[in-house]
Amino acid sequence: MNPRDLLKTANELVAANRGKPRQSNLHRATSTAYYALFHALATTCADLLVGTAGTKRSGPAWRQVYRALAHSDARNACRNVETMAKFPQSVQDFANMFVLMQAKRHEADYDPEARAVKSEVVSNIRWWRR
Repeated sequence: MNPRDLLKTANELVAANRGKPRQSNLHRATSTAYYALFHALATTCADLLVGTAGTKRSGPAWRQVYRALAHSDARNACRNVETMAKFPQSVQDFANMFVLMQAKRHEADYDPEARAVKSEVVSNIRWWRR
């Protein structure tokens, strides 16, 4: 799963209706933006442990590592302030955004009364461009 493709899809959902997008589009865009972060993390883990696409790597081993990433475990690791303080600021920023977007995804996917704001959804999608 290509995280950049997921971000393109999220942008398309926000822009689907001229003017004010449907709440369902904003909710799906939020969820899709979170999954872009999740798949970027899964890809990075698999690439570091098994090897990148350009190397001689075991496809089954790479997929196993990729699929082993659990959402709650990743969130808990990203929330661990003591551990995260040992990483560069860019990794800490990613971890903070991962935790934030997972919470927003849960709200978007599971709270039937949640209301999304287009400018916030767009800002969350554009976070990657910093």
